[in-house]
Amino acid sequence: MPVILITGASSGIGAALAQHYAAPGTTLVLNARGAERLEAVAEACRRKGADVEARSLDVRDRDGVRAWIDDVAERRGLDLVIANAGVNGGHPDGGLETEETAFLVLDVNLMGALNVALPCVARMAERGRGQIALISSLAAIAPLPDAPAYSGTKAALLAHGLALREKLAPKGVRMNVVCPGYVKTAMGADYEGWRPLEMSAEAAARRIAKGLARDEAVIAFPAALAAAARGAALLPESLRRLGMRGFSFRMSERQQR
Repeated sequence: MPVILITGASSGIGAALAQHYAAPGTTLVLNARGAERLEAVAEACRRKGADVEARSLDVRDRDGVRAWIDDVAERRGLDLVIANAGVNGGHPDGGLETEETAFLVLDVNLMGALNVALPCVARMAERGRGQIALISSLAAIAPLPDAPAYSGTKAALLAHGLALREKLAPKGVRMNVVCPGYVKTAMGADYEGWRPLEMSAEAAARRIAKGLARDEAVIAFPAALAAAARGAALLPESLRRLGMRGFSFRMSERQQR
């Protein structure tokens, strides 16, 4: 009976992953800050036959997250952990990102993800099995000038995850990094700009689940956009800067509040 823990599960990719994995014989441990929306996702998963625990908790609360993970691991065990919770960065006028925004993004996207992943790394390494997925972004490979903190945190997750993958493989633990492109989510809707090859959260969840089952080191998609992001890193700065102009955006006022 697999036990799957997903953070940021109240909407977007997290909610889509929860419903993708929801089935009889599966235990889902779901987390998000918004209790009402989280419970709605949990109930939808229960209707599909899954055994579901829902916990409203801010991933920035390191001690609270560790206590929660320790409790779940002791009672249930953990087979797959997906550190998905995250926030946008940027500026509503397309200007320079503020310090306040940058540190918020750093605390949630990087520190919050590691608050979840690292206690699981230790427990799984001791047990000799398990799988952990860090949700990064193609912005980790081709940084977005209008979202430096977001791009930086996602790049850090990519590097950290790949380094841990090498150390954990001999211990029987799989570490994967997910780098999606544009996905239709409530968070994604806050971006006001071009969103090429955008896909639904459900399609993204299927691609992620497929990559995790295959134990792909980096699950980057869609393929064409991932190839373009990797190619951009090899271009001279003048050409790279020209190409990235098309990816300029602004954040909606709603996100900034």
